[in-house]
Amino acid sequence: MKRAAVHLLALSSTASAFVGTGGSSRFASSALNTATVYEADPVQATKPTGTSFLPEETVERAKVGNKIEKVKMAKDPTSAFVDVYEYARKIREGEMTWEEVEAADLDTRLKFVGMLHRNKRTPGQFMLRLKVPNGIINSDQLRFFADSVEKYGEEGGVLDITTRQNIQLRGVKIEDAPEIFDGLHSRNLTSFQSGLDSVRNMVGSPLAGIDEEEMVDTRELCNALNDLVSLDPVTETRGNPKWANLPRKFNIAVSGSRDDYAHTHINDIGLQPCPHAETGEMGFNVALGGYMSIKRVAESIDSKMWIPADRNSVVTLSEAILRIFRDESERKDRQKARLMWLVEKYGVDEFKAAVVKEVESYDRGVKICDTQPAPTDTFERRELLGVHPQKQEGKSRVGIHVPTGRLSQKECRAIANLAETYSDGEIRLTVEQNIILPNVDNDKVDALLAEPQLNGDSRLSVSPGNIVGNTVSCTGAQFCGLALVETKANADRVARKLDEMITINRPLRIHWTGCPNCCGQVQVADIGIMGAPARKLDPETGKKLAVPGCNIFVGGRIGEDAHLALEPYKKGIPLADEELIPELIEILKKEFGGVEK
Repeated sequence: MKRAAVHLLALSSTASAFVGTGGSSRFASSALNTATVYEADPVQATKPTGTSFLPEETVERAKVGNKIEKVKMAKDPTSAFVDVYEYARKIREGEMTWEEVEAADLDTRLKFVGMLHRNKRTPGQFMLRLKVPNGIINSDQLRFFADSVEKYGEEGGVLDITTRQNIQLRGVKIEDAPEIFDGLHSRNLTSFQSGLDSVRNMVGSPLAGIDEEEMVDTRELCNALNDLVSLDPVTETRGNPKWANLPRKFNIAVSGSRDDYAHTHINDIGLQPCPHAETGEMGFNVALGGYMSIKRVAESIDSKMWIPADRNSVVTLSEAILRIFRDESERKDRQKARLMWLVEKYGVDEFKAAVVKEVESYDRGVKICDTQPAPTDTFERRELLGVHPQKQEGKSRVGIHVPTGRLSQKECRAIANLAETYSDGEIRLTVEQNIILPNVDNDKVDALLAEPQLNGDSRLSVSPGNIVGNTVSCTGAQFCGLALVETKANADRVARKLDEMITINRPLRIHWTGCPNCCGQVQVADIGIMGAPARKLDPETGKKLAVPGCNIFVGGRIGEDAHLALEPYKKGIPLADEELIPELIEILKKEFGGVEK
């Protein structure tokens, strides 16, 4: 079998303007279309380790830290950049099976190239998480995603749009991974450093550059931040060892308007646009510490910092906070290793002083000011689904609903075709797990709305119901071993029944999450449904039996007036329709003015 080593293209996304634009990638490598790839770029093996960037004191703490820290100490996370290619070669050439892959690599280190083993549901197959800064892709990339999972069948080979404007590929096997990596890199995307203790996908405004209410165009900033954490500046390849050994995952969101489509209040760093009160210069108030986990859900806090909305300031501030976080955060108790715990340990004023000192040490001319007063006049968050005018004359954006973010291969190709026909190939993802086609000519909107891909039996639609169109779901028990219940199928079915049974005069957000890890972000929703234990009376025995159930949260808010619903409204509700739906209808009537049809 022929073996060919192909150089992994890792072009800077900021150098390429905005990678989501255009019907096909300008960076596709013809070599990748003809060569069979078995080996990693040799330069990957020359990179320093992630551990080598840690101070001695941090290394000593990691050596006696939690289980994950000890795995990283035994073999550096950056080893996955090379090891995954070697494992793939051996499996394809019959030298080993996936079961023989070292357990710590299989279940831990491969996460640093974005591969999460779904051992409880689909042993030997992985979810591959990408990095899609600002959630912008193009038709060529979307077709490539579909092609990458086609061999895994219609049920197993699917795509999910995530609550971080990201893409996850389902069903991937180790032996197939190198070809996917190389295809991603040739299209200026990557999956490297998208899992475990890494900086996750950069969330920005889905209306960046097309919004008449825009305060900051987030595209360049999200791309620059993505390059900061995942592009090695020395080798110019994906996989940056400097940030390859963080104590926990780290989330950054950059908002472009008062709508806060990026949900900054649940990110470790949330950049909220706000002009300087004296100079009028546009900048960001910096929120810190928002996160969700099985043990704690925390809303971000005011850092007492404001920075100008330029690339240098944004990257420098983020780098400073990341350096402090990497070197000083908890390495023993993973539940206390997120940024909020470090800020609380310091105190807000003291943490600000540490960040200012770090920024000044870089000598890049970045100045940090005090938090600036945010606008106080009334502002209503605008909708993303449907047809809306852009700031560009004669253009509209068209938001398309993707039920629970799940896409089949056929649907991916259908969307790619629509994008090439109507939006110059550009596709934007939202944190609500839907898509937007931007820059549609006004005189072509009716033709787009009439397309069969958006009508009839198609799952995709431009005008879903107020509940169906605003339903969000985590992966659920179909693929995730942590989920207590199946979420995606239940979420879509229940939403459609509710839209048939009750009238709501505004979009009503229902979020589903399969377990307390809160990937479905139930605390931000109008109504949040979290998988939980429940009991139901058995009429034959008269005893209560354990059944799939949920806890219900009510009253989360997003936008400028963001608020997290931290305590369950009701607990232990059976998930069966005859039990759950009446409970939800009662909540809709009592809390949201719903009227039964």
